Amino acid sequence: MKKKNNSKLRIIPIGGLEQIGMNITAFEYEDSIIVVDCGLAFPEDDMLGIDLVIPDITYLRDNISKVKGFVITHGHEDHIGALPYVLKQMNLPIYTTKLTMGIIENKLKEHNLMRCTKRKVVRHGQSINLGKFRIEFIKTNHSIQDASALAIYSPAGVVIHTGDFKVDYTPVFGDAIDLQRFAEIGKKGVLALMSDSTNAERAGFTQSERTVGRTFDHIFAEHSNTRIIIATFASNVDRVQQIINSAYKYGRKVVVEGRSMVNIISTAAELGYLDIPKNTLIDIDKLKNYPPEKTVLITTGSQGESMAALSRMAADIHKKVTIMPGDTVIFSSNPIPGNEKSVSRVINELSAKGANVIFQDAHVSGHACQEELKLIYSLVKPKYAIPVHGEYRHMKANAGIAESLGIPKENIFILQAGDVLELDDNGAKIAGHVQTGAILVDGLGVGDVGNIVLRDRQHLAEDGILIVVLTLEKGSNQLLAGPDIVSRGFVYVRESEGLMEEAKEVLNVALEGCLASRNTDWSKIKLVIRDTMNEFIWKRTKRRPMILPIIMDVEV
Repeated sequence: MKKKNNSKLRIIPIGGLEQIGMNITAFEYEDSIIVVDCGLAFPEDDMLGIDLVIPDITYLRDNISKVKGFVITHGHEDHIGALPYVLKQMNLPIYTTKLTMGIIENKLKEHNLMRCTKRKVVRHGQSINLGKFRIEFIKTNHSIQDASALAIYSPAGVVIHTGDFKVDYTPVFGDAIDLQRFAEIGKKGVLALMSDSTNAERAGFTQSERTVGRTFDHIFAEHSNTRIIIATFASNVDRVQQIINSAYKYGRKVVVEGRSMVNIISTAAELGYLDIPKNTLIDIDKLKNYPPEKTVLITTGSQGESMAALSRMAADIHKKVTIMPGDTVIFSSNPIPGNEKSVSRVINELSAKGANVIFQDAHVSGHACQEELKLIYSLVKPKYAIPVHGEYRHMKANAGIAESLGIPKENIFILQAGDVLELDDNGAKIAGHVQTGAILVDGLGVGDVGNIVLRDRQHLAEDGILIVVLTLEKGSNQLLAGPDIVSRGFVYVRESEGLMEEAKEVLNVALEGCLASRNTDWSKIKLVIRDTMNEFIWKRTKRRPMILPIIMDVEV
């Protein structure tokens, strides 16, 4: 492409850096912006009551006239989960591959967005033109089918964004990663490579997904006289295919349990990404018609999520499946960082019910290890390296790989969300910062819970609440009733009656002083109640519950 002028390409990560999840990046050239991915993150432990976390898209909203559409690399929640929420704020077209689109359409149906959202399915090797950009989809391998890397052509140069990927020469379905295309684009000259950092600390190569199929075969052969329950990620269609293959080979019927699992498997089967032999899949209600050793359950809950099917089975609250002694339960996944405790709790619960739990060797990662990253860098030969997808330590390890392959240190950029990286052939620099952040989703409320509400929830969770109720006479401010103290999450009142009585006496004295001085300002009275209670409770218990004074006035 000929350069028309001196405009630079701007790369703006809006989320997904220094964390796992919430991947979304804007590419801007003059009057055109394209957005790659639009994912969500799952809440941290201290985000009490929060269901999901989505990115703050203020920058995109402020520049909506420039934004041409969303280009999606693959169908995992951390890359597509925020789409329904973001599309309600800005209606833009979506461009992606067939299976990814199928999974996105499930979400759009749930949110009633199908009719108003423009969608275009793109094949690998195809290109789309959006404003000043041309985007080519390149076939890669990942733990979900139809994953793509993107070659983003702009007048300032070509950027290759790998998406989440690994190099699998023997995938379960479809072709291997198109290394030839990476090499061809690399020969012509690549301005920057943005590559997946998730496994950048791990040496060697990631194993092929097929190795898991062999493991399943061994497990099925060894446990031919027990029921088998396998927990895996709903989106890992290849893994499900291999479980179905082994089940068919050993004459077992397969039940799929868990809403997300059912949704994705039916989408994948409809679109031809799953080959299910006739009469292999049965409804969960038919389970009782077959001997346990002739059945396999594929279920969600491999991360110990409390509401997922496996956790409910482990806790004995699943309506249709009870764990029996002798059941073989396989965890076909690794715990995502932060989920280790939940997973270990579920394993303990299952073991206590007499199940035989297998959690080693039944999983391979979907992300590239060091040797695969070196391969991509060597084929693409980028001028600049921009590690993405991962926590800071992962991106640092990825930067180390780039440097070891001869990319100068000053050409490697570890960005933070909101950084604006301006680059062209003559140079690259961080030129400013845009507003980014996390919007919290709680139930149907999007963004109505912020830091202050979270701080209050934390406070309530750690120290509880004391409510002080009193009634004053209108006009004269005579104390008619109270003060009564209601405690929640602070102390068990029946065992602390002495403390509560003392607190009342201290309050009475403080209130008498306050009301005697003819203080009619309610905010002043509330302040006195708060200060008195805080001081007394801290002295006696070294705790700081939330104090909530409630004053009512009555005409006598």
